[in-house]
Amino acid sequence: MLLRLRMPFLQKLLSPVQLIARPMTRVQDTAQTRPGAEHEKPRSKGDGRIKWITPQWLRDHKDEHDLLVIDVQPNVHDYLSCHIPGAVYMNEGMFRGCSTLPTAWLPPSKVAPLLQGIGLVSGQPVVVYTSPGPLSACRKYLGDGLEQTMVAYTLARYGHPSVYVLDGGLVRWQEEDLPTDQRLPLVRDSDFTTKVDRDLFVGYDEFVALKDRDDVVLLDARPPAIYAGQGPWPKPGHIPGAVNLPWSSFMDAKNRALLRPEEEIVPLVQAAGATPDKTILCYCGTGREATNEFILFKWYLGYPRVKLFEGSFTEWTAHPENPTVTGDHPR
Repeated sequence: MLLRLRMPFLQKLLSPVQLIARPMTRVQDTAQTRPGAEHEKPRSKGDGRIKWITPQWLRDHKDEHDLLVIDVQPNVHDYLSCHIPGAVYMNEGMFRGCSTLPTAWLPPSKVAPLLQGIGLVSGQPVVVYTSPGPLSACRKYLGDGLEQTMVAYTLARYGHPSVYVLDGGLVRWQEEDLPTDQRLPLVRDSDFTTKVDRDLFVGYDEFVALKDRDDVVLLDARPPAIYAGQGPWPKPGHIPGAVNLPWSSFMDAKNRALLRPEEEIVPLVQAAGATPDKTILCYCGTGREATNEFILFKWYLGYPRVKLFEGSFTEWTAHPENPTVTGDHPR
């Protein structure tokens, strides 16, 4: 009897939105829905695997194409409280762990079922977004805007070819008075397959071989105080030779999921000596902050040679013999 009473409620809750695997149609980057929409075209350079979009572009295109919208707010309670209509939920922490190095990305065989479980089809265009996480109890590292760059990088890492980042996240969506929802989409498992793109990142041995070359710029994406002093690692400071370029310096002061204008970003990059003729080697504490910097250099600025040291300072300091430098200077 109890089951019978619940079923109509569940059907009402789940039936309004259905995510069903079907043949993909190519998303066009042109925005011709209304006057002025040309300025809202997805922004990307390089091979275009990751693009930045505005809320207006998503509003105009999400029902026209087979876009899968993934909500990566820091806590599932944030998603339950408010999300973009039709969005499925996924937490960034699902992609790492199960290793001696706790921040290591999972093997592809463990990631495929996760993406199959949200109904992602290989080749399907994906939109990722986050928010500050108003209902998240722990705020030190949650809701900082990095959730969407972390998941965007991760999808590209596992071979997904079409990822859109909602510039400004849910906050900007709501500022445009666009609709939100609390209904849960009905998701059907897919047959998604993973293929790790090893051109995007370097392991420890390759990092050691690269970091001191003259044609390499090593960037530390952490906050200045952590770069110069003590963080939650066995040793203080930073990897010798690293230039501090905090990931947050690229973002709007009031919305850490919103990029600053390019004319404000370029001088910061130039001041760090990160020019397009160099190989840009990004790291941070655990690899998470550096995803923001990595995708910006590779797909927003279009630098030809960009690598992420996924192990970052965590793996560097796991080797007791490795030196670190404290203070504001690289060496």
